[in-house]
Amino acid sequence: MAGELLEVGAIKKPHGLRGEVVVALTTNMVAERTQPGARFHVDDETIVVASSRRHQDRWLMTFEGYAGRDDVERLRGRTLMAAPLESEDQIFVHELVGLHLVDQHGVDHGAVVAMIDNPASDLLELADGALVPLSFYVRHDATQVHVDVPPGLLDDDAVTAR
Repeated sequence: MAGELLEVGAIKKPHGLRGEVVVALTTNMVAERTQPGARFHVDDETIVVASSRRHQDRWLMTFEGYAGRDDVERLRGRTLMAAPLESEDQIFVHELVGLHLVDQHGVDHGAVVAMIDNPASDLLELADGALVPLSFYVRHDATQVHVDVPPGLLDDDAVTAR
């Protein structure tokens, strides 16, 4: 079952005395992960969100069956895992790393080795160190990530007609 789950956040620490915990989410599906009824897997246990609210750059959450600080203290530092959500526009990093990046001309630019978090657009890092903004992503299949990039981004010798 662990292979089917994605890491979507972590419980940092208890907050107050009424069972709230500070949660740092690492997902772009925040609305779905913070609504009451959302399910997380923590070790061998499933926990269900009872309530959540924004607090600075994190979330404060309570979970069904956890009434006070003593109850949630054992969740401190635990990783939140969850099943992938069904959505047509989801792209998961683990699906892209290891695939070959192919531009709109069919040129293979090598393997994607990492995804770099960047405020403007996440970046695909290639084996040769080249960086490609995820905003140029078109689709991917079992072996390739297809992108439509502007001239010069992946080809230093590109010349555009004026």
